[in-house]
Amino acid sequence: MMAVEGDSTPDAGDGPVRHIPVLLKEVLDALAPTAGAHILDGTFGAGGYSAALIAAGCRVTALDRDPDAIAAGHSLVAESNGLLTLIQARFSHLLDHVEPASLDGVVLDIGVSSMQIDEAERGFSFMRDGPLDMRMARSGVSAADVVNRLKASDLTRIFGFLGEEKHAGRIGRAIEAARAEGPFTTTRQLARLIEKVSPRRPQDRIHPATRVFQALRTYVNDELGELAAAMFAAETALKPGGRLVVVAFHSLEDRIVKRFFADRSGKAGGSRHLPQVAIRAATFTPVGKQPVSAGEAECETNPRARSAKLRAGLRTSAPKGVADMSILPVPNLAALAAIRG
Repeated sequence: MMAVEGDSTPDAGDGPVRHIPVLLKEVLDALAPTAGAHILDGTFGAGGYSAALIAAGCRVTALDRDPDAIAAGHSLVAESNGLLTLIQARFSHLLDHVEPASLDGVVLDIGVSSMQIDEAERGFSFMRDGPLDMRMARSGVSAADVVNRLKASDLTRIFGFLGEEKHAGRIGRAIEAARAEGPFTTTRQLARLIEKVSPRRPQDRIHPATRVFQALRTYVNDELGELAAAMFAAETALKPGGRLVVVAFHSLEDRIVKRFFADRSGKAGGSRHLPQVAIRAATFTPVGKQPVSAGEAECETNPRARSAKLRAGLRTSAPKGVADMSILPVPNLAALAAIRG
């Protein structure tokens, strides 16, 4: 399932709510925080999880690659009585900021925040016209660079793999043809082309541009690679008994999380007709029934929660496994990496 563009956070009367942390109670239940515990919040955003963990008496190290999120979080740092350390960094680099086997918990809320979607100048949403950007860190290759520089076949792969867009080829070819008249610069410009090439039918639940925008954002920010690297890093950073909690919002993310925990718990599967040549001790055991989804009440008040799935694991005392990306279903788009310079 894919998070649906156009689902906004609910109105509080004076305007839209800036951010509602998804599955907050379920995240806290899975983390089981206690006073004095050291928790890493890998996706600080608007600070919803961090604030709840501080209220539970935890010491929190929070990361976010978005400089706007860091700037907005300074007030929570000031209010935390020294319990919150806020760092601008990718969560895949968490070991640059914490020691191995030092954490009691790691929480990752994957994907774009409602704050980023609500700000037209960030270019994440086709619902609000703005520059075709989508960069979480506000640096590097933008969505406009991808759309204007890659050939149709590469765009087709991005839209097909990362957006699961069934009209990927048609849209990629249309983009290549249209940019001969001038580059794509805005979200509305791209969305209108997609609407023309793949018009919305009465039975369609989502806007025709949803999957393409999802794919561009995922590619620009290397979200799936970041997720995989962060889980491997968390395995190293957690002490025995520590907990890794991941909230994913679409099927590509959730497959990676599910496969990671399956591999690390020794339940990855394989042929029953072949000998098991490499049996490793489990580095994680499942925490509760999985996946955990939002209840009806939360979905009504916070539509973003509809597609959320939570998975969690308890770190054992076994040595960490090898950080082998090939065990995870991360699409191989290495051939397109040259555009990132």
